[in-house]
Amino acid sequence: MTTRRDPDRTRETILATAIHEFAGKGLSGGRVDRIARRAGVNKRMIYHYFGSKDRLYVAALERVYEGRRGVERQLNLDHLAPEAALRDLIEFNFDYLRAHPEVINMIAGENLHRGRHLKKSKKVRQLHSPLVQLLENILKRGAAKGVFRRGIDPVDLYISIAALGFFYLGNRWTLSTIFGRDLDNEAAFRRRKAHNVEMIMAAVAPGAARVRPRLVA
Repeated sequence: MTTRRDPDRTRETILATAIHEFAGKGLSGGRVDRIARRAGVNKRMIYHYFGSKDRLYVAALERVYEGRRGVERQLNLDHLAPEAALRDLIEFNFDYLRAHPEVINMIAGENLHRGRHLKKSKKVRQLHSPLVQLLENILKRGAAKGVFRRGIDPVDLYISIAALGFFYLGNRWTLSTIFGRDLDNEAAFRRRKAHNVEMIMAAVAPGAARVRPRLVA
């Protein structure tokens, strides 16, 4: 058991250190030498476990998504009324991103690469399939109760939920400067989270207007 546990612990230490490195400096700025030194391992050990810097980066991306999805599963949203389940998901999304800025940094960094490294991961898509199913079930239960309108795409809705938190938290310093408001304090966070809930709940309400795309000739 000791021989099995130590490699697992070493791999986890490398991954945690790599996330910190890549979140702060990106793929191009991240250094394997620095990861090895901070993780307290030999550089060869990193290549032994992950094969290359690119593969280590993909594994770090996967772990960032795994962490978020893992905590989401613990919310037990299927056991809540649909309105409460959706509110909890919106609030969780905001709170998790705020508590884990590395998620914002890693995702923003990978978007600079147009997602080409994430495409190499089979795990990430598998992680998101249960989430889509969960949200679809919440929407169906809400529609059956008459508290949500029908025809909402769960992927579109989740992207909207994620975007409301991601944009605010990832850009709050520039937004503070642009609008002359301090958006980086507890009161601002509480206000924004409540606003996000209000926006999404209004969008899924039965009386919400559905905007159809305009066809361009």
